[in-house]
Amino acid sequence: MTTTKKLTTCALLIALATVLMWVSKIIPAPWLQGGSITIASMVPIVLAGILYDVKWGLSASFAYALIQMIFGFYPPPTQTFGYFVLVVLLDYLFAFGILGLSGFFFRITGKKAYSAPLSAFIVTLLRYLCHILSGILIWGVYAEEGQSVLAYSLIYNGSYMIPEIIITTIVTALICNTSMLKEKIR
Repeated sequence: MTTTKKLTTCALLIALATVLMWVSKIIPAPWLQGGSITIASMVPIVLAGILYDVKWGLSASFAYALIQMIFGFYPPPTQTFGYFVLVVLLDYLFAFGILGLSGFFFRITGKKAYSAPLSAFIVTLLRYLCHILSGILIWGVYAEEGQSVLAYSLIYNGSYMIPEIIITTIVTALICNTSMLKEKIR
């Protein structure tokens, strides 16, 4: 496949992910410090990694991370520039960038029928872990009195990430089992 075709496909997948992210914004979200349950907005980025190699997947996911920052940045409750950078890294660049590793996990599992949904599950779980760490290090100031920062981060981030993990895994399984895509990824 030519570089131009890969670039065009990845650009279309990033655009689709962005549209799916915006469609979900219609639903009022109770998450004041960020986060939302989307209509499978991470699936196109996961597919970029599965369809091509890790380099293309990471490039697409990094571009998507930048778009997420542009359209949905929530100012962190930080007092130092270092913590601000940490939020940018953990909540955006690493959290969304890690989605591009789906191709790596897809290939090490041997491209079996379960490889695509398993890859989607792993990378979205890793995204959740990035947000948990950010919640512990930065956003824990919003924890209620008497609540541990870890519990706050697990609950807050889990309230939207667990549904996102489930949605992304199921939709990836359904899409990757279509005959047209099955041929592409084998």
